[in-house]
Amino acid sequence: MKRFLSIFILGLSVLFGFSGCEKGQKSMSDGKYSGVGEGRNGFITLTIDVKDGKISDVNVDSEAESDFAKEAIEKLASQTVRGFSVDELDAVSGATMTSRGTIEALRKAVDASKGIVEKPRKYRNCSCDVVVIGSGGAGLSAAVEAALAGADVIVLEKMGIVGGNSNYATAGLNASETSVQRKLGIEDSNQQYFEDTMTGGHGINNPDLVKTLTENSADAVEWLFSLGADMSDVGKMAGSANRRTHRPSGGAPVGSHLVAVLQKAAMDNRVDIRLRNRVTEILNSGNPGGEAKGVVVETESGSYTIKAKSVIIATGGFGANSEMVASFKPSLQNFRTTNHKGATGDAVTLLKPFDADFVQMDQIQTHPTVVVGSGIMITEAVRGNGAILVNRAGKRFFTEMATRDVMSEKILAQDGRSAFLVFDQGIRDSLKAIDGYSRQGLLTEGKDIAELAEKIGVPVMALEKTIENYNTYQKNGKDVEFGRKGSEMPRPLIKSPYYAVEVEPAIHHTMGGVKIDSSARVINRSGDAIPGLFAAGEVTGGIHGANRLGGNAVADIVIFGRIAGKSGVKYAGIK
Repeated sequence: MKRFLSIFILGLSVLFGFSGCEKGQKSMSDGKYSGVGEGRNGFITLTIDVKDGKISDVNVDSEAESDFAKEAIEKLASQTVRGFSVDELDAVSGATMTSRGTIEALRKAVDASKGIVEKPRKYRNCSCDVVVIGSGGAGLSAAVEAALAGADVIVLEKMGIVGGNSNYATAGLNASETSVQRKLGIEDSNQQYFEDTMTGGHGINNPDLVKTLTENSADAVEWLFSLGADMSDVGKMAGSANRRTHRPSGGAPVGSHLVAVLQKAAMDNRVDIRLRNRVTEILNSGNPGGEAKGVVVETESGSYTIKAKSVIIATGGFGANSEMVASFKPSLQNFRTTNHKGATGDAVTLLKPFDADFVQMDQIQTHPTVVVGSGIMITEAVRGNGAILVNRAGKRFFTEMATRDVMSEKILAQDGRSAFLVFDQGIRDSLKAIDGYSRQGLLTEGKDIAELAEKIGVPVMALEKTIENYNTYQKNGKDVEFGRKGSEMPRPLIKSPYYAVEVEPAIHHTMGGVKIDSSARVINRSGDAIPGLFAAGEVTGGIHGANRLGGNAVADIVIFGRIAGKSGVKYAGIK
């Protein structure tokens, strides 16, 4: 039986910008019509068959999506044949880019059946106050902040959808001394958050940037609240001394929610978001390393120029550029990635004419719990809510709340270079994100521990003993085997059914990038700020050091995105 999770159509409308192509007066003509949309791994091409003015069949001509994502295409095609309009289609949680690409292809095919021919938009040379390169969480945060200050803002996105890797963020946003923490009785401090981040990054983080991150975190949460975001749930992630990972109620995934909220805020404030607009050059004043003056943009219909008073780079990392990853860290050659295909390190080329400095490019993080063979990440919050990791012998092998770098190393040392994430119905009930994994068919389920052990191929008695021991440690508040803290074992594994998913490490976050200061100004190799040039998000380096704590990426993109927006506005002379 197919397993899916629908998300609200309103959210889809915000994310996709539905134009209501099925609301016009034109009816569909009988025949076969094709459409193309952009999925996670490439283009999705399909053909609809129209009979008696209705879609009778949908055939997928070509796609490059993962096996797990293919179910999203199948469901959307099936819904279309059953009479759903394009605007009514559901999307599958965890396969959002696949879903969006399929919906885009269906929309184009339906338009073709009505005689509507999509013409690539022709852009003309223009000017604005602030131009933002990239529409992920950092780019959108920068754009919204700048627009709220009265700036004329253009956002350029090379892909066909907004959000980038932010669409896949699941854990939450780390923040300390927040109103939500106080309401929930959670004691925390900016100093503790600072220390946790520095320790997690093995002390090579830029302390000034980390201080900026931590001291602005509470305000970031309040800002998101003001935009309509839900950040009311607080969880605990590996490496954090306290519960500080803010997320939607019930532990729902944070990324797609924030992208929808930020895009709506951008649209409400007249930000011009241009998709499939790839920046090929950042203009300067004519002097090497001189002032940023705008960008050159490439589109389907040709190139054009935008003159801007300030330029914000939010192009993301390079986790999907396997050659670049291997050049900086050869040990990660041939690793899978959780990144979307647009994370290719464009900033490295764009910033060369400015002699921009790059730092810690060899610091590339793997996420330890990625579904084997898929690139689909299982949020760290599953372990934070009480799950354990076992090897093929059915035994735990380390504390599950170790930092990502250590956890990845320990999993790779196990037989098969993978492990099984094991949890029960109680943990599933505590975290809404798990329902999405279930509906994607990622979970193995057993009515009891014995059945689960048999299904995943580990010794029954060993797994039963492992869980028995863990439950004792949880009850006593002390893990005598691996030192997992009592606060990190919030619930026992006693509620059937039981679940498992096989996981392996995969490239997740590139912590190195362009050097910035606490005002998000891009720094050149002479140590000077490059006039008019700012950066935020995964494109930057120095914040996370040698290891990023779960929940710090979303904090980074929102906090430094806002700072970049403010700095860009100030440089543009807008008061």
